[in-house]
Amino acid sequence: MATITKVHAREILDSRGNPTVEVELTTADGTFRADVPSGASTGENEAMEIRDGGSRYLGKGVATAVDNVISTIGPAIMGMDAQDVAALDKVMLDLDGTPNKGKLGANAILGVSMAACRAGAAHRKEPLYVFLNRLAGSPTMVMPVPCFNCINGGVHAGNYLPFQEFFLIPLGASSFKEAMQLGSETYHTLKGLLKKKYGLDSTAVGDEGGFAPRIDSPEEALKLLVEAIDAAGYTGKIMIGSDPASSETYDKASGKYNLDFKKPEGEQTPASIKSGDELVSYWVEMASKYPIVLLEDPADENDFESHAKLTARLGGAVEIVGDDLYCTNPAIVERGISCKATNAMLLKVNQIGTISEAIAAYKLCVDQEWGVFVSHRSGETEDSFIADLTVALGTGHLKTGAPCRSERLCKYNQLLRIEEDLGSNAIFAGKDFRKSGRF
Repeated sequence: MATITKVHAREILDSRGNPTVEVELTTADGTFRADVPSGASTGENEAMEIRDGGSRYLGKGVATAVDNVISTIGPAIMGMDAQDVAALDKVMLDLDGTPNKGKLGANAILGVSMAACRAGAAHRKEPLYVFLNRLAGSPTMVMPVPCFNCINGGVHAGNYLPFQEFFLIPLGASSFKEAMQLGSETYHTLKGLLKKKYGLDSTAVGDEGGFAPRIDSPEEALKLLVEAIDAAGYTGKIMIGSDPASSETYDKASGKYNLDFKKPEGEQTPASIKSGDELVSYWVEMASKYPIVLLEDPADENDFESHAKLTARLGGAVEIVGDDLYCTNPAIVERGISCKATNAMLLKVNQIGTISEAIAAYKLCVDQEWGVFVSHRSGETEDSFIADLTVALGTGHLKTGAPCRSERLCKYNQLLRIEEDLGSNAIFAGKDFRKSGRF
């Protein structure tokens, strides 16, 4: 047994300078650390972060969650085997006893779950990705296609661009290492184009390393990516994806989508107001004009109907991914399966709060031959856990920001190490990126 002898936690700062939870779990094999990420654009069904409120850190302190790890979770799991992650997660879920982890906090529970995985891997004297692969029972370990978030809008940027993220997706690379090269070169080419077209201030980077040029049209963002791909010499090798995060544009009162929602009322146009059906047609048109292979949350988080209509029309050629739609929650994924809302799920470990539950959601998707798209959060740390998780589950693709900023690059750099470690056994997903868990 990898017997747990000590559990500790502390408050650290994430990539946005906000507090988050760091957990340390000790066994005879050493002390193992995990840092918990945090999102800005969050779904209403996500597991609950515990924040302190008050004036300290403008209300965003996590001292309560830290104390929950030390005073409540720690004594309950002392003496348990860190290798048995499912048992540890169950103890924490039972201790919490709420549907959304509102008592102890998903940020407290997840840190322990992640640290236990590291302790279990160390006890078996194997890399984390091998331990996670065994934990999930996934048949094949696969190097993912990196999806680089290079142009930002929505709540992630101070421009008028309504949709949140636009990706470069190097499907035509022959390895993860080459995919990094293609993405990095195109990212820097894009930077030069933006500087020339919009000025130096359009090359400042946001939370995830992407640029926020002075544009307001999603189609202009797509054109810029195509221009950068062509200028970099990778036409046909790099495709495009987008996370519109459409819940931000949705007006519950009218039931319509307002693509000018960031503009002053006097500058908004009637053409920017779209029904669900009109938004579906809009994305069908964009996919016919640009090399789009992935759309994440193209409709509101409660608009299963529009998602299903878009999946029916585009799902053969484009991966339609549910993020806020599902919140990595197996129960909500079941609903999506029943109405054929999408053909893929975004996997964010802090949306659900334990590694066991994240794996359960992944398995549901694999059983349906859906894609699984692993993701970082906008508030990140130097923890590279999701790099190992992506390979372990064989999800085929992940997004963890632009090839910029150390809290993003630590995941990409870990994947470079894993590919080297796998050597001739390394499988790169490439154009099969949608075959999550089925390589």
